[in-house]
Amino acid sequence: MSWDPVYKLVQQIPRGRVTTYGTLAKVLHLRGGARTAGRALAATPSGRGIPWHRVVGERGKLLIPEPYASLQRKLLESEGVKIIEMRVDYAHHGWAPKRTTKPSVKSQKRSSPKKKKSR
Repeated sequence: MSWDPVYKLVQQIPRGRVTTYGTLAKVLHLRGGARTAGRALAATPSGRGIPWHRVVGERGKLLIPEPYASLQRKLLESEGVKIIEMRVDYAHHGWAPKRTTKPSVKSQKRSSPKKKKSR
């Protein structure tokens, strides 16, 4: 499986903002959910400019084990992200991609056959 869609979405996260593994999984319809998103980011190739540090756990929790947790914290703080007790202020720094969803069948207007006027 190619993780390129995950990496492309992560590259869209603006500097100073974060998103969650669950958000990535939901937007990309990843089987296995947030854990699959975590596996993808754990396999991030170096040198491709993928800001892996901008992805956090639910409600902004830093989940990566040391020594990478310290690196993630430093990178986020260098972008102005406030972290208190290994948790990002997600209400202030959270980011979600714009979704391009297709309208559901229920939400589409159904056209009724036009009635002929009787004269």
